[in-house]
Amino acid sequence: MAPQAGSLFHLGERIALVTGAAGGIGRAAAESLAAAGATVALLDIDPSVREVAAALSGGCDRHLTLVADLLAPGAAEAAVRDVVGRCGRLDILVNNAGIALLDPAQTLSEDAWDRTMALNLKAPFLLAQAAGREMIRRGYGRIVNLASQASVVALERHVAYCASKAAIVGMTKVLALEWAKHGITVNAVSPTVVETELGRKAWAGAVGKAMKLKIPAGRFARPDEIGALILYLASDAAAMVNGENIVIDGGYTAQ
Repeated sequence: MAPQAGSLFHLGERIALVTGAAGGIGRAAAESLAAAGATVALLDIDPSVREVAAALSGGCDRHLTLVADLLAPGAAEAAVRDVVGRCGRLDILVNNAGIALLDPAQTLSEDAWDRTMALNLKAPFLLAQAAGREMIRRGYGRIVNLASQASVVALERHVAYCASKAAIVGMTKVLALEWAKHGITVNAVSPTVVETELGRKAWAGAVGKAMKLKIPAGRFARPDEIGALILYLASDAAAMVNGENIVIDGGYTAQ
């Protein structure tokens, strides 16, 4: 008999690592995974991530925090090693941490390009590589990479960001192809503008109103909506979803 739908979303005894978990999409992902029963390791450069962990279902006694700069040499590998050392394994990786340094292509600095690629692409790859080795050893894993609608459409002043997110989708497909035989799925999530604290500031006023007019749904996405999609991809309900870039944009890229 096929399992009931509800049980497919249960993550009891699963260990998850979420990067950029102090706020926004990362926090929403951690909340969704914890509510489904997972033990979550929350990683962020911001020490306030400890307060986020304390507020999750189960609180400080159940969840872990890692305060780290993913741009530091060896940080990605150390984070995975720390989680495995403390929890015995790692089942789920959510690569969420990232930056958006915006400028016209003709004036974007080399440093801004390099920082974007380092945090948005190199760090997720190193985390996936380290997590993948552990998952391959155990024969199970779920990796969810945060991309963006900017992975499939052009946005002005987003040349480095668009390039990094398109590369995330390419990386996702290769990892999915190589690791499926080990019981691992790798997928990407591509949101439109999300109503995080930073999103509300960046898209306040006229620029935000103009952007909403381009979205058939007429609004921006909520963090919890992205968190719910991440939960789906991290669960056994999505066991046959692999190598996909799921766009959650209210119809923006359907036009």
